[in-house]
Amino acid sequence: MPDTAAAQRKAAIAHLSKADRRLATVIGRVGTWSIKTRSDPFHSLVEAIIYQQLAGKAADAIFGPFWKIYGKEFPLPSKVLDTEEALLRAAGLSGRKVEYIRDLAARVADGRLDLQSLSEIPDEKVIELLTEVKGIGRWTAEMFLIFNLGRLDVLPVGDLGLRKAIQVNYELDLLPTPAVAREIAAPWKPYSTVATWYLWKSLEKFKGIG
Repeated sequence: MPDTAAAQRKAAIAHLSKADRRLATVIGRVGTWSIKTRSDPFHSLVEAIIYQQLAGKAADAIFGPFWKIYGKEFPLPSKVLDTEEALLRAAGLSGRKVEYIRDLAARVADGRLDLQSLSEIPDEKVIELLTEVKGIGRWTAEMFLIFNLGRLDVLPVGDLGLRKAIQVNYELDLLPTPAVAREIAAPWKPYSTVATWYLWKSLEKFKGIG
């Protein structure tokens, strides 16, 4: 990581450890924060659409054949728009997901959605722009903020994994509502993304849940 990112990581962990003792315990168990971001926004959004509401293996079985249509390089939006629907359907895409991917490709190709400019735009505006695309909801836009733009203060309270991790680590009887999750997460600002990552990892590594 660049020096500035390393300094930011150190500041985030120091803040979270001081602000929330339960989270400090999670951080100590999980270890080094290592959120990996992706560089190709179109690729990531297409992948997100394909993987929606599917188990990993089922989505893999569609995403692989979809990419194979275009060879080694992931397709540009114009290539996707030029692809016959029958070919996309043969890769395993539903008619609705073909519609979603084509809507995304059309918006990028004609300039209605400038993916390269999103890095300069505030989080809520990014979410607003992305959710104008058919098939992209707030959760997908929040994952884009985290894993593509590297934003540090994203709190995806619609994510069941995060809420389950809060329930486990904060010893709650019930799965917290989004409102309760926001209340618990208030001390995490401006590093909600980092806290979210640690809580996700706490389930993977120590609880065997999800």
